Amino acid sequence: MNRLTRTVAAAALATALTLVSACSGGSDSSGAKGGDGKGLEKVTYLTSFGNFGRDSYAWVAKEKGFFKEAGFDVEIKPGQGTGNVITTIVGGQADFGPIDLTGGLLQLGNGQAKDFIAVAAIQQRTMAGIATVEGKNIASPKDLEGKKLADTPGSVVRNLFPTYARLAGVDASKVTWVNGEAQTLMGTLANGQVDGIGQFVVGQPTIESVTKKKAVMLPYSNVMQDLYGNVLITSTKIAKEKPEMVKRFTAALMKGLEHALTNPQEAADILKKNVDASNPAAAAAELQLMAGYVRSSNSGTQIGTLDSGRVAKSIAILQGAGSLKQNLTPDQIIDFDLAPKA
Repeated sequence: MNRLTRTVAAAALATALTLVSACSGGSDSSGAKGGDGKGLEKVTYLTSFGNFGRDSYAWVAKEKGFFKEAGFDVEIKPGQGTGNVITTIVGGQADFGPIDLTGGLLQLGNGQAKDFIAVAAIQQRTMAGIATVEGKNIASPKDLEGKKLADTPGSVVRNLFPTYARLAGVDASKVTWVNGEAQTLMGTLANGQVDGIGQFVVGQPTIESVTKKKAVMLPYSNVMQDLYGNVLITSTKIAKEKPEMVKRFTAALMKGLEHALTNPQEAADILKKNVDASNPAAAAAELQLMAGYVRSSNSGTQIGTLDSGRVAKSIAILQGAGSLKQNLTPDQIIDFDLAPKA
């Protein structure tokens, strides 16, 4: 009898331990705790423009556990350009996302947006430009006159076009713009609905994959060389109330950016795993092209740095072109205390 009692007790204990172990294992596998053992903070992140290779570094940061190690459970959603990302973040539907810094300056300086702040650079040079394909008779900026272009209404390419046109000697009144969406722009170019589209220059491989034609790119940086590219933004409310949280998130995202640039094919495969419609070959090629924009002689050795003097030059370019209604200073759009240091 004693032996039977001991056997039943041992079995009960083993069952209890198994249940505890199962519950514990379920908690770990669900990602409920970060590297410090604390609960994960839910964060919503917007990509800059759809789900292309240029934005895959966010998926890398999630897949490789960089966000989790920093204490975050991140939901990644596709953005629709600078204006959309700013509106969504300021409205509280997302916490972080990249915008083109020049587009942000235009929005802020013309009273179209407020209550957002940049905390890190993604690219040290603007990647904005016009994309077309061979056969459209567009080889230079002047050739855009009389043509039809498409882009999202809040895109930096579209909002910056009057400044680009002025500096490039183009009569902007002779160029027609129509509305499009991030994921369908290349399709409208492929089927001949438009002559060109607003696009980051690193989109060339994807454009050629979709259109089956050789892409022709007109980079804005050819006439505006001091402009930054994308920067990571958050709301001024979050930056003020949770500065340490912002720094942790930024560091994790920059880690994902560094890893994606070093391992473009792996990053492309991670993107494909999470976004089935993506093209891994084109995504990897985009990242390889983007590497030269993320690092520059101005950025030092640390990815993500922002220089007040360069931002001031960007503001001066826009003011000189008559594109800003209000005077701005660099610290009105960038929190240099939160940005990575060189």
